[in-house]
Amino acid sequence: MATSLPPELSRLLDSSDPPSVETNWAAFTAKYNRLLLHAAHAYSRDYDSAMDRYAYMLEELRRDDFRRLRAYATAGRGKFSTWLAVVARRLCLDYGRRVYGRNRAQSGRAALEARATRRRLADLVAVEIDLSAVPDPSRGNPEVELREAELRDALQSAIGRLDHRDQLLLKLRFHDEISVREIARLMRFPSVFSVYRRLDLICRSLRQDLMQRGVEDASP
Repeated sequence: MATSLPPELSRLLDSSDPPSVETNWAAFTAKYNRLLLHAAHAYSRDYDSAMDRYAYMLEELRRDDFRRLRAYATAGRGKFSTWLAVVARRLCLDYGRRVYGRNRAQSGRAALEARATRRRLADLVAVEIDLSAVPDPSRGNPEVELREAELRDALQSAIGRLDHRDQLLLKLRFHDEISVREIARLMRFPSVFSVYRRLDLICRSLRQDLMQRGVEDASP
């Protein structure tokens, strides 16, 4: 075991019930927000892009019952903040590949539309997805088209089961593409970080819902 864990990390990993997990997760993120935000801004061109990376890092750190954080707790060496900074940089690099896909030989509006579509598919939170915007050499394949339709239907059904406020939040962010700062003002969130934390919870809820129905990824 790592000889000395930061108290915020120790309390988080020792949490056993959902309320205490959420409380200790909030304390952990408050402690390390500056570090994570620094990494997000270092790999981003604008504020919204940095906040998207920040949300992605939060989601990945929570994934599989805090698997990454538990790995440090089990065999960690060195200062935790140094280790977390390295992990944050790696997650920022992964973000483009895993969420938006690798760069294609496209430019201009077509590239922007394709990237936006891949983002919505990967996040599994799109309200309307125009799959025709993504160049697909298998277009015309009935099996692929059926799979795309099933993905859309499953996603719409999952979103329909959300609270109306959460549905509005998704629509404003992913359909209307309103900035998180403006969403916080319109929906009276206490801060932009509260918006991203809520989006993180909604995305994980949607993924769990879809996985229970046999949807394990966004690939047609």
